[in-house]
Amino acid sequence: MPAQKTGLRTNRKFDPMHFASPLRAAALVFCVLPFVLPRPASAYTAYVTNEKGNSVSVVDTEKLATVKTIPVGQRPRGIALSPDGTELYICASDDDTIQVIDTKTLKITGNLESGPDPELLIVSHDGKYVFTSNENNNLVTVIDVKTHRRVFDVPVGVEPEGMAIGPDDKILVNTSETTDMAHMIDLQSRKVIANILVDARPRFAQYTPDGKELWVSSEVGGTVSVIDPVKHVIKEKIRFAIPGLENEAIQPVGINFTADGKTAFVALGPANHVAVIDAATKKVEKYLLVGQRVWHMAFTPDGKYLYTANGVSNDVSVIDVAALKVIKSIPVGQLPWGVAIGK
Repeated sequence: MPAQKTGLRTNRKFDPMHFASPLRAAALVFCVLPFVLPRPASAYTAYVTNEKGNSVSVVDTEKLATVKTIPVGQRPRGIALSPDGTELYICASDDDTIQVIDTKTLKITGNLESGPDPELLIVSHDGKYVFTSNENNNLVTVIDVKTHRRVFDVPVGVEPEGMAIGPDDKILVNTSETTDMAHMIDLQSRKVIANILVDARPRFAQYTPDGKELWVSSEVGGTVSVIDPVKHVIKEKIRFAIPGLENEAIQPVGINFTADGKTAFVALGPANHVAVIDAATKKVEKYLLVGQRVWHMAFTPDGKYLYTANGVSNDVSVIDVAALKVIKSIPVGQLPWGVAIGK
């Protein structure tokens, strides 16, 4: 059953003591390193949802600093930019709506009609539709961006969260945390065409850039399932092992691929690390120590840097993608959840 709300947070999901790990002291060490390392040259803007703080932190990627805080609705989680970068969409979960922010004025300009408790959202490649998972009614909602109105809903499993869209905007994927499935939704027929059983508590789904694979992270199962999106079968599973950590502390969530599709980065939650994976061999090449309870991530548009939202340490870590090094920790708001980056 969906977790019951208690104010801005749920009892089960966001206990900071649950997410803290024995490595939190070590996580503080890297914070002093970035001051002696070069800063990124490209100037972009990162937007970070702060779930407990009811705000969005605006980060200047050239200054490597938070430059503004935008007050938003209650319990902001999912976040995405329109393809042209002019609008920012925020899941204001406890307000049961998706707020629209103008990226020039940084003002809220309207709301998209979602279902109750929207958690995560994505935008179609053509920018016409927003797709969101509504945690409290087990529906995926399709919203017309122009009219701000709901087009249709699709019933899925219990506690829907992860969302992914195929490269041709024809197949939508949702993961249900309690049903432990990835649901493949045909947007033309508006129906679920396949239900793929994965490991416990799937939180996120992401297509490879070529669309030939679908990766689904299972938080409690501790794996990433690599799925054939045409045959609807699991090809293999990726597992993780970090010296000094129990398996229960390694909880995969966010997944991001480099533009060339060669490398995947997987956020490992309370393990406080990001795994670097060879996408062809499915082998973990390296673990990068970041902040506490790393959740979702986003690349800068040039692909040179990866920003991670670290919920318990209330910061974002900046990863140099070529060097595979963390170069900076930037304080943001309370319980950062998601991140989007635009020009």
